[in-house]
Amino acid sequence: MKDIIRFGLILMIVSVVAASALAAVYAVTNPRIQAQKQAQLQAALTAALPGSTSEGMQPVSEGGEVLYYQARDSQDSTRLLGYAVIARGVGYSSTIESIIGVDSSGKIIGMKVLSQAETPGLGTKVQEIKYGEKDPWFSRQFIGRPASQVAVDKDGGEIKAITGATISSRAVARSINAAYGELTKRIGQQTTQEQ
Repeated sequence: MKDIIRFGLILMIVSVVAASALAAVYAVTNPRIQAQKQAQLQAALTAALPGSTSEGMQPVSEGGEVLYYQARDSQDSTRLLGYAVIARGVGYSSTIESIIGVDSSGKIIGMKVLSQAETPGLGTKVQEIKYGEKDPWFSRQFIGRPASQVAVDKDGGEIKAITGATISSRAVARSINAAYGELTKRIGQQTTQEQ
């Protein structure tokens, strides 16, 4: 019986020390992680809304959650450059998260896949940059197209699906359609409230 109590106390002491060490590491690294995430988001917003600056970017929030971003010209704050929204779609083995930028007419002016954990060599090609190019070839196909009508070629659209990764390709296209639909509803609500 004494051994059980002794082993229990040793286990408790080891657990407290490990938890304390983990809390200390978290306290030191968390601000750096958050700063890195913010820098990545800012770079993605700049890719989604070419020509915008961080000064002209305004998040539109509701209940503490950012719904979309609105970009205005930093020199002329009345000139709207466009909107950016995060799109999430369920792919083959993960949720694919991307950010799209649209102008006031609904055409995609920029797009970047933020995160995915799809099958290596297949679904991961949504972020693949081919040799000698600067940006992902899959994302580039969306630029200039109406956000409400993007679809892969297997579904009658103009976006060439990735060979062997049709599910991942469809997930990106469908998530953009859904995110743009939500964006137009919210912009309409905001315009109605401002009048």
